[in-house]
Amino acid sequence: MMFTRMFVRLGACLHRLPKRNAQPPALWPPGITRSPCAASRTQHTASHSKSCLWQLREDYFELSVSGLLMRFDYVWLRDHCRSASCYNTKTNQRNLDTATVELGIRPSNIRVDEETLFLTWPDGHVTRFNLAWLVQNSYEGQKQRAVQPRILWNSEIYNEAKVPAISCEGFMTSDEELKQFLKTFLLYGIAFVEDVPPTLEATETVAQRVSLIRETMYGRVWNFTSDFSRGDTAYTKLALDRHTDTSYFQEPCGIQVFHCLRHEGTGGRTLLVDGFHGADKVLKEAPGNFELLSRVPIKHEYIENVGAYHNHMIGVGPVLNVYPWNNELYMIRYNNYDRAVINTVPHDTVQRWYVAHRALTTELRKPENELWVKLKPGKVLFIDNWRVLHGRESFTGLRQLCGCYLTRDDVLNTARSLGLQA
Repeated sequence: MMFTRMFVRLGACLHRLPKRNAQPPALWPPGITRSPCAASRTQHTASHSKSCLWQLREDYFELSVSGLLMRFDYVWLRDHCRSASCYNTKTNQRNLDTATVELGIRPSNIRVDEETLFLTWPDGHVTRFNLAWLVQNSYEGQKQRAVQPRILWNSEIYNEAKVPAISCEGFMTSDEELKQFLKTFLLYGIAFVEDVPPTLEATETVAQRVSLIRETMYGRVWNFTSDFSRGDTAYTKLALDRHTDTSYFQEPCGIQVFHCLRHEGTGGRTLLVDGFHGADKVLKEAPGNFELLSRVPIKHEYIENVGAYHNHMIGVGPVLNVYPWNNELYMIRYNNYDRAVINTVPHDTVQRWYVAHRALTTELRKPENELWVKLKPGKVLFIDNWRVLHGRESFTGLRQLCGCYLTRDDVLNTARSLGLQA
């Protein structure tokens, strides 16, 4: 699942490499005892150091560090050389023209010391790899490592965590406060900034502290009431069920910002649901349903013909989006309002898709998974639109809301620049 174990650290107990006279299994799940390795048809070389064991195979280089068995293609090793002639450390860009690397290349000599792998290539070029770097960047290492650490939550978990909001002043002036805000946002998928002046301009300024604003057909920063000025249920006083926004974009907006500027009436609480928590429940209880929802693409569609607004947007993708190497969920695209005609699914899969979708919907609609928040002037809410579903209860009176979408890449860029894993 997405929250797989972090890669094994250097310096743990060593394991002997297996014998060479049997075929390896197709997959090495974490924690499973390894079977004997395949025989090499050419050079057989085994070496011991305090940190690792290695074996030179015909088609790949086999390295075991602290019990983690890794296999590296020889072209990969040459392509990822970090020498000055192959890699520019100032720009962090590759100098080597990969198209010039012989696809059948093999090292002529290999040496391993306590921390470094040395490979000499037929032309005499020497490549050096730190063993820890190989562990972190190997397929096997990445398979055991979460791309982004998260805390899955329902209402009880979130409320008991007592996640603090960040004051506007500290948020705008202190990088440490911004880092704390982003850490909370990355872990939970939601975060609040308080004491923001209840104006569109102040909301825009706060949003830009985190990322670039993503302009859409709704504008750059929107300011709306229940006047049905756009062809969307959000512009009414009706209740809205949990959903993610812009599911009809090929790349749905990554972050959503809400600020209630005023409300003269009753109701209108905001509903928040951790979609990843619900999907994780489905994965544990019915893995087949999770797999189907992460594999079958469906369409979402937005058609608008109101006044001067004429839009027809179509987004295609599965409900659940996962990284293929570690099955980590990175986006949920869930919007029953905007789901288009299901015409991308063959007839023998449709019924199973509905069963899987119903299982996810049932989980997302459980009362214990609902976090209800009353948005008030001065309190700005940031939502990870790729993870947390939002909705609202119906309301009376005048309710004025403003907000915007943020570019996801720039939010993650800000987080990484402050030293966070994202």
